[in-house]
Amino acid sequence: MVSPIVVAEMGTTRHAARPEGELAPTRQSLLERLRDLEDHAAWQEFFDTYWKLIYCAAIKGGLSDDEAEDVVQEAVIGVARRMESFRYDPQICSFKGWLMHITRRRIIDRLRKRQTRPQAFVPLPADTHTSDSEPQIPDTLAERAFEEIWDGEWQRNLVDAALERVKRKVSGEHYQIFYLHGVKNMAARDIGQLMGVSATKVYVIHHRVARLVKREIQTLTKREGA
Repeated sequence: MVSPIVVAEMGTTRHAARPEGELAPTRQSLLERLRDLEDHAAWQEFFDTYWKLIYCAAIKGGLSDDEAEDVVQEAVIGVARRMESFRYDPQICSFKGWLMHITRRRIIDRLRKRQTRPQAFVPLPADTHTSDSEPQIPDTLAERAFEEIWDGEWQRNLVDAALERVKRKVSGEHYQIFYLHGVKNMAARDIGQLMGVSATKVYVIHHRVARLVKREIQTLTKREGA
């Protein structure tokens, strides 16, 4: 499994550091590096790339914030345990599907722990029947339903990756204008007054940056095989 030092260095999921290589597309070279459990840089890159994807999927799978953070850590450890036998072959099993399977199992395990946790004793009515059957798993974790959740979160992760890449390529002013207009839906005139530029310039900058974002999304989608 992953060295305790590596897991400790990864820190809390919501506050993980964001190095230059964050949200880089999955590359076969990175997967090969992950076979070396002592390659802390590779594991940190993997963690920074996928923790939010796993976390958001866990939240939508019905977990609490703390439980979702636990799932992130457990999923990373699960990947480490399986790296020796994993073979990257998109024709057989994509990395996306493989990681989804690991994440789903960890979410189900966490729900079972919650459902089987000892509760304070409460007398049951005389006609109440108890069952020793396995705790019920919510519909959202049915394989097909969870796959839809995973696809949505995977796509959002690609968009986040594209935004991060473009953010490093354009000036801070241009990215802020794009963000305010394209993400926050702020009116061009209001942005112009705030930034000291004309509304026309806001439209032009937004168009240029949006084109870069679209190009990055296409590149990442192609590389991920999504």
